[in-house]
Amino acid sequence: MIATGTTQDVGRLLRELAPQVLGALARRHRDFAAAEDAVQEAMLAAVQQWPGEGVPANPRGWLYHVATRRLTDQLRSERARRRREERVVGEVLAEWAFVPPPDGEVDVARDDSLVLLVMCCHPALTDASAIALTLRAVGGLTTAEIARAFFVPEATMAQRISRAKQSIRTSGVPFAMPGDDERADRLRAVLHVLYLIFNEGYASSAGESVHRAELADEAIRLARLLYAALPHDGEVAGLLALMLLTDARRAARVDEYGGLVPLDRQDRSRWNRPAIAEGVALVESAMRRGAVGPYQLQAAIAALHDEAPSTDATDWPQILALYGVLARIADNPIVTLNRAIATAMVHGAQAGLAMLAPLDADDRVTRHHRLDAVRGYLLERAGDLRRAVVHYRSAAERTASIPERNHLLTKAASLESELRAQERAS
Repeated sequence: MIATGTTQDVGRLLRELAPQVLGALARRHRDFAAAEDAVQEAMLAAVQQWPGEGVPANPRGWLYHVATRRLTDQLRSERARRRREERVVGEVLAEWAFVPPPDGEVDVARDDSLVLLVMCCHPALTDASAIALTLRAVGGLTTAEIARAFFVPEATMAQRISRAKQSIRTSGVPFAMPGDDERADRLRAVLHVLYLIFNEGYASSAGESVHRAELADEAIRLARLLYAALPHDGEVAGLLALMLLTDARRAARVDEYGGLVPLDRQDRSRWNRPAIAEGVALVESAMRRGAVGPYQLQAAIAALHDEAPSTDATDWPQILALYGVLARIADNPIVTLNRAIATAMVHGAQAGLAMLAPLDADDRVTRHHRLDAVRGYLLERAGDLRRAVVHYRSAAERTASIPERNHLLTKAASLESELRAQERAS
């Protein structure tokens, strides 16, 4: 045993180790649901023992050993013992034609989190179900957080995850790495999963913190592993670049009191310049190869923001042009919201507001706080302060993020104060 740690320290360690242990266990036993139950029992045992007795010298091995014992007991009691296959992760990855990392910088074959990520995107599942399941297994997100990411009720998402596990169990398709005929679809789902994990980490959808650094860091770590394995895939490079360029602003997004600081008010000297340089190099290299995908386009937009000395000096026409291309190949309500802001910066607030009108009939976003927040921002720029206040307050009521709610309420209160001053002056 090593030195004892607090329950919080143990929790952080378990969050990091759980996907690795689950990946190894599921890969070996080919039963995701049973492996997940066993890992949960092992984590419960760790939470009960480690804070008082000390963390084992090899905590991952301890968890794997306990989870394996629990799984073995479970299989024996259910009389459903299956034939076990001993296969090292490197051999499995080789079947998917992964390229070994250069100079031994990253050993993909030793990280079961990445293997689990790919395996969870199972052919028996729809993309949405695969992503939801993987967010739970690898990203550690709660059902509520995943539901917000998909704009569906929590109960709906819980049912989706449960059905996903059942689909894998009854499909007859091994819980294993994909064959040649399904690589592209699996990779697309993997990238989407990493994108959602990062978004939840960089801008938490609920709670008291602006971000959840452990999620953003884990998404970046997995994206690096994937890039080391597939260095010539433009969208893999684009996603890693997007994460680096966005995460580079993390320190400046929070004030000394934990409050949210919007982009136009951030101290850009606090941005992570090495991360920006790495992200810019990645996206420039990827886009020179030819076919451009949505992650590369988003990374290019992020690069323009990061390289600008200020909001006013940002190359908004180029950003607007990139959003136009993105809308043609991967249109969705969030792209429209961001495109409306860029439109307002180039052609004026009224043009941006006009772009929002079709979203009022889009069920995916009509009750989402982002629509009200963007509309409030554009109304403020247009000088319609009273309507801006209404939408800022509506957005505040709909967000589950406390820092974002406080920011929106502060914006509304500031505009109300300005309106009262105007009334007194008149």
